[in-house]
Amino acid sequence: MATCTEKVKNLALVGQGGVGKTMLAEAMLHLTGRTSRLGGHAGTKPTLDYDSEEGARGFSISTTIAPVTWGGCRINVLDAPCYPDFVGDAYGALAAAETALFVVDAASGPGTITTRLWYAAEDLDIARALFINRLDRPDADWDTALLTAQERYGSRLVPVTMPMGSGAEFGGIIDVVHMTARHLEDGKPVEEEIPPAFRDVAETVRAQLIELVVEADDDAMMEYLDGGTIGQEQLEDLLGKALVGRIFVPVFAGSCVHEEGVISLLSAVAGWFPTMADYGRVPLVNGEELDISPDDDRPVAFVFKSLQDAQNGKLSFVKVLAGTVAPGAELINARTRKTERLGHLYLMTGHDMVDVKSVASGDVCVVPKLDAMTGDTLSVTGKVEAAEFRFPNSLYRVAIEPDQRGSEGKVFAFLEKAADADPTLSVGRDEDTGQTIVSAIGEAQVSVLLDRLEDRAGVTAHTVKLRIPYRETIRRVASAQGRHKKQTGGAGQYGDCWLRVEPNPGAGYEFVDEVVGGHVPRNFIPAIDKGVQETMREGVLAGYPLIDVRCAVYDGSYHPVDSNEMAFKTAARIGFQKAVAQAEPVLLEPMAHLRITVPDSYAGSIMGDVSASRGRVEGMAAASGAVEAGLTTIEATVPYAEVTDYATRLRSLSRGTGEFEMELSGYEQVPHDVQQRLAEEYAERRAAGDK
Repeated sequence: MATCTEKVKNLALVGQGGVGKTMLAEAMLHLTGRTSRLGGHAGTKPTLDYDSEEGARGFSISTTIAPVTWGGCRINVLDAPCYPDFVGDAYGALAAAETALFVVDAASGPGTITTRLWYAAEDLDIARALFINRLDRPDADWDTALLTAQERYGSRLVPVTMPMGSGAEFGGIIDVVHMTARHLEDGKPVEEEIPPAFRDVAETVRAQLIELVVEADDDAMMEYLDGGTIGQEQLEDLLGKALVGRIFVPVFAGSCVHEEGVISLLSAVAGWFPTMADYGRVPLVNGEELDISPDDDRPVAFVFKSLQDAQNGKLSFVKVLAGTVAPGAELINARTRKTERLGHLYLMTGHDMVDVKSVASGDVCVVPKLDAMTGDTLSVTGKVEAAEFRFPNSLYRVAIEPDQRGSEGKVFAFLEKAADADPTLSVGRDEDTGQTIVSAIGEAQVSVLLDRLEDRAGVTAHTVKLRIPYRETIRRVASAQGRHKKQTGGAGQYGDCWLRVEPNPGAGYEFVDEVVGGHVPRNFIPAIDKGVQETMREGVLAGYPLIDVRCAVYDGSYHPVDSNEMAFKTAARIGFQKAVAQAEPVLLEPMAHLRITVPDSYAGSIMGDVSASRGRVEGMAAASGAVEAGLTTIEATVPYAEVTDYATRLRSLSRGTGEFEMELSGYEQVPHDVQQRLAEEYAERRAAGDK
């Protein structure tokens, strides 16, 4: 077997949530001697899912690292969360890995998250492999799981290990590369000859494997076509070349709980899975590339994940792309152009961190207290910037309100820190509604955020519905008098103005002075304008701002002693409210333009939901490109009030397979019943003294 002494390989474990990815990483830790027992099984404490939220919810929330050594090779196993709301971390793990290992359940086969991440790995142009897990389950079906994966991801998926039976009959695995059988006895691997019942199938699969991987080398292909044989060492060399060249996808069989098939997987990773150097170059922005050369001692580091840790503060997970980094190094952030100092470097296993003196090219480490964000590149010159990787859309939006008054600042500061560490989170203040808005991938992500707010910041908050930024406007011209007269015994207040309002579509607010003859002194005109604008901000019909109104003051009267700016501002408010009430006021709602991509089979349900949501379908077409084969893209415009929860709804409608983009696209008049309801609610709030 080829050796890889002092080589480092980064392997991202991804796939559908709940299929055993973390258990596979725990098995790797145990079988390589990093842990004394299989973590997370039979009552043992897991090494990797250490967060209290992960224990309470039963699934991984954050990427953890399991560094192991096997066959003279250092393997950094990046165990990525793949529950839908936390799948964003998986994208960062893929960007730091040379190979994506997809874990698939032997009973249920590849799921929707698996497919989404498969295409993400394809976009990043990294090698891919499959591990079909849980072959000991009663309903396990190796043949069906493999066939389904081949139908979905291509015929170049070929087993390199295969099971000896499944379910209750599962008795170990067959290593097709070395043509041996292996099973565990008392935790010890036992190798033996392939049982006769499986010999013919194993030889057939090995022949298919050889026929595929010889494509990686022209000389080997010619030799093979001429009837020559492919030796063992030559085969393993071809496996590595074919994997790097995306010529084939190796498929492994096993059961992580029983640790079957894991040793064969480790041997393959150490023997012929690629290192960063096998790729030769790292893609940079603007189509440029960074040469990977052992002679280049100028360090370049890429931040593929950030984490707000309860004990250690902000931690940056870094992959060294070139050179060697050491504590005290000062590197420039390509995004901010600021110098960042690497105070300490840690190697991390789960939550345990160990200080190290240096980290070489291809390896990963954790650096505390950097200002860098996920996706940033640090280098000596600051001119090297790794290509961006695409995160999933964060279109689940919800408002956050603190439970205790006076804690708003503390809540917002915590949310900002969380958003700085997680690119799939964002927080902002909606100036129209005054709400603090969090954007995330899904509801569970926000729930974890609020739990951590309480645990780490000592304050509590809750979610509330988004307030829709409705607008008011008018449909016709109307005039009214605004007269304010107040006598208190001394100097009183007197203001009198006639106002005309008219629609001003798309032009916003416009104020015109048409007074002649000095009926309203010039020095009171600005007060009238101010009174009108204040009333427009508060609304007249349902408490929402008025837009697109032209207002003219054309007449009035004044008192030489009692008239003042305040009196005319009050008169303007009265007159404007009266005029608007006569000008056919209407309520406008923001419209959302949706671009929804789903498998063809769900297109009908999506269009039906759009219609039921007072929306209109504006176009439908097959998504273009090989990656999008079998997908339909639907363009639609829907009232924003109907789709504030669309991230959750689409997940339900499409069984997690759909994606969408959304942007606000202007205002349209609301139906009469909606307007009446909102106006009544506004009247009730005013009667209760709450606007």
